Amino acid sequence: MLPNIREHSVMVGRVANLIGRGLARGGRTLSLELIVSGALLHDIAKTVSLETDLRHDELGRDICLRHGFEELADIVAEHVVLKNGVPVRCMEKEVVYYADKRVLHDEVVGLDARLDYIIRRYGNGDTALHARIRQNFAQAHAIEASLFTGLDFSPEELGERLNGDIFLLEALEA
Repeated sequence: MLPNIREHSVMVGRVANLIGRGLARGGRTLSLELIVSGALLHDIAKTVSLETDLRHDELGRDICLRHGFEELADIVAEHVVLKNGVPVRCMEKEVVYYADKRVLHDEVVGLDARLDYIIRRYGNGDTALHARIRQNFAQAHAIEASLFTGLDFSPEELGERLNGDIFLLEALEA
C-alpha cells in the first residue's frame, strides 16, 4: 500500500471509529472491530488498481475472502457504492462507506468537497459517470442524515471531534 493510501485509510479508520463509538454510546449495537478493520482495509487493493482497469473495491473483497475475512469482504466491497442503497438502519458497512466519503487524502472534509474531488479525479469528463457519482453522493447524504440522528454531534463537528479523539491513534501506536 502506498504511504498516501495508508494515511488515507488510517484517517478513515479514525473517522469510522469515532462515529461507531458515538453510535454505541447512543445504544446502537455495532462491532467496532469490524468498523475499524473494514476502514483500515477498505483500500487494500487501491495501489494495485491504480495501474490497471481493476476495481479496487472488488479486488479488495477478493483479497479479504482469500484470507477468510468474510465479514470484512462485504464492507470492503461496498465502500465505494452501496449495493442496496440506503438501509433502514445503518450498520458497520454504512459507517465505513460514509467515513471514506468524508476523508480527502488524509483530511476530514464535507461531502461536497469530496464529491468535487471525485468528479475531477475520476470523472474523465464523462457526464453519465458524473451523474452516477452525484447519485452515489446523494446516498452518502442520506447515510449522513441517518447516522447523525444517533450521534451527539453534527456532521460539521466531525473534524473538531476527531482532533480531540486520540483513542485510535494510541491503539495503532501500541
